[in-house]
Amino acid sequence: MKSFCSKSKASCLILVILILTSCVYCEAQKCRPSGRIRGKQAPPGQCNQENDSDCCVQGKMYTTYECSPSVSTNTKAYLTLNSFQKGGDGGGPSECDNQYHSDDTPVVALSTGWFNHRSRCLHNITISANGRSVVAMVVDECDSTMGCDEDHDYQPPCPNNIVDASKAVWKALGVPHDQWGGLDITWSDA
Repeated sequence: MKSFCSKSKASCLILVILILTSCVYCEAQKCRPSGRIRGKQAPPGQCNQENDSDCCVQGKMYTTYECSPSVSTNTKAYLTLNSFQKGGDGGGPSECDNQYHSDDTPVVALSTGWFNHRSRCLHNITISANGRSVVAMVVDECDSTMGCDEDHDYQPPCPNNIVDASKAVWKALGVPHDQWGGLDITWSDA
């Protein structure tokens, strides 16, 4: 690089600026943890473990996020299973419409950063995995900023890369029932 820079200082300066700019851009694309919360044990019968949902562990530290990875036409994510029905492990009614949704309806909750202050509420996304795709409606937030309290069914905060999906989504993707619960996927706005 020294011989290149001695021949053309302007070219060398431009190269350095481009490298620094790309490093700053890459750094901006990362989503770093925003904090941690200490787990509180749920009162007896207060944490619904349907669909193998986790309950907070007393004293365990949980990482929180206010952001999610950047959205693209092929956003990598982790699909989890949730029931949006009344009495399901999703807790209360959905954030977007204050309604419950049947397990037979393709609906999802997105991690906080992707939920983006409700901007994706009642919009469709396309989820791809297992050689198939399904369109599902965003009806809720999978809160990455809080958890381990009554409002969050005493479940830990969501990781920042979650698409929490109804049984209908899992069926449409053709995932065998005994493998439901966690799956690497890609998704995009529909």
